[in-house]
Amino acid sequence: MVDLELLSDKAQEYFDSYVAEGTDDQLFASGYLRGHVDLVIGTAIVQEETITLESLVDDVEKSVNKAIKNGELEQNDIVTVNDMLNRLIKHLAG
Repeated sequence: MVDLELLSDKAQEYFDSYVAEGTDDQLFASGYLRGHVDLVIGTAIVQEETITLESLVDDVEKSVNKAIKNGELEQNDIVTVNDMLNRLIKHLAG
């Protein structure tokens, strides 16, 4: 079980770091992932669910993979988004 608001703050801090220093691709990917993370965390808060970091990661990965299957991202963006998602997971676990 994790504190969802603390986790949300930690994720936002991570995404915000790309605003000042990231490339255009990183800025796009951070905004794109922010939406998926916000959706998963927001849904858990509204539904008063208790989730683990692992279930949060699973839900975000499912959301991103569904979007990819629906053709939302170009191949280059998929690589950037997946790379950033892996780094986000390490950041949240750290």
